[in-house]
Amino acid sequence: MLKQPSPPTRRSFLKQTFMLGSTFATLKTSDARALALPSASLEAGLSHVVIARDAKIRSAETGFDSALVARLLDRAMQAAFDCDSPLEPWKRVVRPGEVVGLKVNCLGGRGNATRPELVEAITERLRQAGITEIVIWDRQNSDLERAHFKLAEHGSGLRCFGNEALGFEDDLSTFGKAGSLVCRTLTQVCDAVINLPVLKDHGIAGVTLALKSMFGAIHNPNKYHTDACNPYVADVFAMAPIRQKVRLHICDGLNAQYEGGPSFMPQWMWPYSGLLVSRDPVALDYVGWKIIEKKRAEVGMKPFHELKREPLYIATAADAEHRLGTCDPRRIKQVEV
Repeated sequence: MLKQPSPPTRRSFLKQTFMLGSTFATLKTSDARALALPSASLEAGLSHVVIARDAKIRSAETGFDSALVARLLDRAMQAAFDCDSPLEPWKRVVRPGEVVGLKVNCLGGRGNATRPELVEAITERLRQAGITEIVIWDRQNSDLERAHFKLAEHGSGLRCFGNEALGFEDDLSTFGKAGSLVCRTLTQVCDAVINLPVLKDHGIAGVTLALKSMFGAIHNPNKYHTDACNPYVADVFAMAPIRQKVRLHICDGLNAQYEGGPSFMPQWMWPYSGLLVSRDPVALDYVGWKIIEKKRAEVGMKPFHELKREPLYIATAADAEHRLGTCDPRRIKQVEV
């Protein structure tokens, strides 16, 4: 990761970033979303969630084989976009000249954060697809460092920093009951965002997957944890700056957690050794929720509804007001590869 000899000011940093992404700065929202459409051969009206797993992916008790992670990612993406080439899916998600943000989830630290091996594999494919500017980001620098990401706030190419680097917008974004300042990394730097949540339990919300990951893009997520985060998770994701820029969701289930989240609780982790990929965050969250519920049942734990933390925000995100995706199992095509 490159660094400038003398760090620029925030103003010059943003100006530099705008210039790098200027080619597609005027890209219409409808055109940007069209990039992530799957091939016409996929069934119309269905949301696809691909689950790719490999029990041999671990190189040690807690480590992962980077080459096998990359192969697993290729398998998942090719299935999600019905492609023969591992590079073709990325060309359908992003365009050369865009600044692509990778929204990781590092709140739980090294134990249950987005794995650097996965981010490395995604970064390599993006570069091969013609992307020269990539930003790895999350809530705070300290979260990223605890998850073993190397900070690089300045320079060009690959950067990595928390929201404190650029701060938040001055004006509120609103939807439903939520009103928040959205981080400038998303609003002013990134042309497209790939969301990289973790497959894990949440002690209040039930689960924290694709939808809730965007709490890491706002200044006041602490306000939204009453009533099992419903409707707030759906409301935050429905804010225009977020829903217009997030194009793809790749859920890291290499290590998964079925109780005690979002903090790392090793006694409730299990080696799921998989990835979930979808363009529909609601469908992905529904499938991920059921995976965690199944694991809880296997170990004799109560279902979320008995604990009053069923993730009802998933259904809210699918309703007529939000229209963020579907949680109807009849409209979700789950593909295992």
